[in-house]
Amino acid sequence: MHLARFAASACTLALAATGAATALAPAGSAASAAGSVYSVAPYVDMSNGQEGLLDTAVTGHGLKAYTAAFVLGTGCNQIWGDTLPIGNDSYTDPEIAKAKSEGASVIISSGGASGEPLAWTCSTQSSIDAGYQAVIDDYGVTQLDFDVEGAAVADTAAAARQMQAMKDLKAANPNLRFSMTLPVLTSGLTGDGVNILKAAKNAGIRIDVVNIMAMDYYAGTGTEMGQGAVDAAKATLAQMQSVDSGYTYANLGITPMIGKNDDGSTFTLADAQTVENFAAQNGVGRLAFWAVTRDQPCGGSANSLPTCSEISQNSLAFTDAFVPYEGSSGGGGGTTGSDFSLSLSPGSASAAQGGAATATVNTAVTSGSAESVSLSATGAPSGVSVSLSPASVTSGGTSTLTASVNSSVPAGSYPITVTGTAASGSHSATYTLTVTSSGGGGGGGSLTNAGFETGGLGPWTCTGGSSVVSSPVHSGSRSLQVTPSASSTGECDQTVTLSPDHTYTLSGWTQGPYAYIGVSGGATASTWSNSSTWNRQSVTFTTGSSGTATVYVHGWYGQSDVYADDFSLG
Repeated sequence: MHLARFAASACTLALAATGAATALAPAGSAASAAGSVYSVAPYVDMSNGQEGLLDTAVTGHGLKAYTAAFVLGTGCNQIWGDTLPIGNDSYTDPEIAKAKSEGASVIISSGGASGEPLAWTCSTQSSIDAGYQAVIDDYGVTQLDFDVEGAAVADTAAAARQMQAMKDLKAANPNLRFSMTLPVLTSGLTGDGVNILKAAKNAGIRIDVVNIMAMDYYAGTGTEMGQGAVDAAKATLAQMQSVDSGYTYANLGITPMIGKNDDGSTFTLADAQTVENFAAQNGVGRLAFWAVTRDQPCGGSANSLPTCSEISQNSLAFTDAFVPYEGSSGGGGGTTGSDFSLSLSPGSASAAQGGAATATVNTAVTSGSAESVSLSATGAPSGVSVSLSPASVTSGGTSTLTASVNSSVPAGSYPITVTGTAASGSHSATYTLTVTSSGGGGGGGSLTNAGFETGGLGPWTCTGGSSVVSSPVHSGSRSLQVTPSASSTGECDQTVTLSPDHTYTLSGWTQGPYAYIGVSGGATASTWSNSSTWNRQSVTFTTGSSGTATVYVHGWYGQSDVYADDFSLG
């Protein structure tokens, strides 16, 4: 997530970690009530000049809590994003105090896309503990958020310091709750994100809210962002429970970027309703969004991601959409009886005639205790047999679905319903099996300069400093170097014309951190790897009625270069 007007550099005005300041909320206030949970707490960029929207949201739209962003680590000191010290910021502190006086609780967030929390900039554990305690004391809060993005996600030493600090502070502040806000794909957390969960496990604590940034997937501008957030939430909970089986949806937060995202995709008010419905059904612990200070249409010719949504909307329309969740049956805590959720990963796959496809059936405890769940599958066409192994799990467990396709099954897409039944009730999810012709059967279209041996990029179009290089290469004498920047992805695209309504497989060799290949435009599919050596990636997709699709390879912002070579399409 992003700040609008600051340079995150060391600042001599930073407050010393042990420095004292007047607390902005007295102990025993509503913000420090034991066990308080803020189930709706959107972010407010405290340094972009739009904070007046916060006052309107609180006094006129029923907002009860918000997340103030961002406190930045600078060495072993901390500053706000406008470079003024915590507890003594003449701009931010009065804004927080005013919102509190109007009845709004606050979560203080550290980090963000352009900065890092204290544990990432300071290696002295006692100073980290004292710095975070200063935030608690200065603002009278019981909830802290840590937004870790870019290369910081991979810093395992900093993550270990962070979790030790949280363990220390929870011992000194029994009501303290904390969230880790992490980048996410529709398929869940990255491997580095999962390692942050493991750091908490190793420290002997559980993250109160794993808050996923359901935004900027770079999977094409046609991505359905509401369902994307739901898919990401389901996959993330499965990852959380693989690290610690005690996690439930009450430990999960969902934070989309409202309106236009940096990758060009759009999160709409309809998407907001999709996310809220899912949250209410599953007892999700927190709903947020980036940001209240963007929750307004652009005026005139304005075109500014930090200060407006860049879509047609009423002012604070997204706040109005999310606020009702505060009083819903979900409400961040789930229900009192036992219940479970069921999801599939992946939710769709292709298999050739005579072949097979698999998926993982994930279950999770969403409230109460674990229970026995019987699994079944219905809707498979004649000639497709579906097995579930095992056919019964304890909620929190997984099963493998295998769909075996007879050679006589006609090509096409077939929905298969997987249902889990337990004493508390039943839940279902749909698995879409696409059967493709084993004989190939034409398809037309091909990639040009797929191995970059021409020495130039054409007909690929690339962003930033991406170029053709002579080393490293997978084969031949050249490959593609894709170069992200600190704040944006690097990407190379090639648009091809293929046969309409036909299934293809895109393959390519890549190396580098978070190397993606995929298609967008007339079809949407992607895959990624995180490897320091050449590895082959493949993804299957089906064209639409036009037959056109854009093939892409990209690397994630804040990461090192990605290399690609030897693409094929067939």
